[in-house]
Amino acid sequence: MATSAVPAAIDALLAVLGAADAMSTVKLVDGPPGQNFTQKDLLYVGHSPAGEQAAEMQQTFASAGARTRDEDASISCYIESRRGDTSIRDRRLRVFEILAVVETALRATNEDPAAPSLGNVVLWSDVTAGSLAQVQTESGALAGLVFTVHFRARI
Repeated sequence: MATSAVPAAIDALLAVLGAADAMSTVKLVDGPPGQNFTQKDLLYVGHSPAGEQAAEMQQTFASAGARTRDEDASISCYIESRRGDTSIRDRRLRVFEILAVVETALRATNEDPAAPSLGNVVLWSDVTAGSLAQVQTESGALAGLVFTVHFRARI
C-alpha cells in the first residue's frame, strides 16, 4: 500500500508533459537542474528556484474506519525562457505559452475525459497558482514562471 501518491504523480506528470507535441522544443527536467543547461526553454517538474521543496502534501482519512485516505498535494514547477536578446515581452509570452501546454495537458476533453487524472494515478489535477519573474541579465532577457500543479488522490 502506498503511503503517498506524490512520487507516482510526479512520474505521471513528467510522462504526460513529455508526450505533449507542443513540448518538443522545451527541455523537460525532473527535479532541480544538475548542470548548466544551454536550452532556451526549460520546464522543471518538482523544483522551484525560490525554495527547496519539490512537493507538499496533506492527508486525511477518507471515511470512517480509516481504511483509505485522501491526499491533497502540490507539485512545484518552474518554466524558464531565454534567447540572448533583450525582449522581456517575448520571454514573458513564451513562458505563458508553455504554461498553456501544461494546463491543456491537464484539462479534460471529449477525446480525453480522464486527462486530469494523470493516467489514473490521481483523482484529478490542475494548475492552481503561479508567480512570474522577469530579469535582464548579461546574457539577455529571462522570464521565469513558478507554478503549482495541485492534485487529489485516494490512497
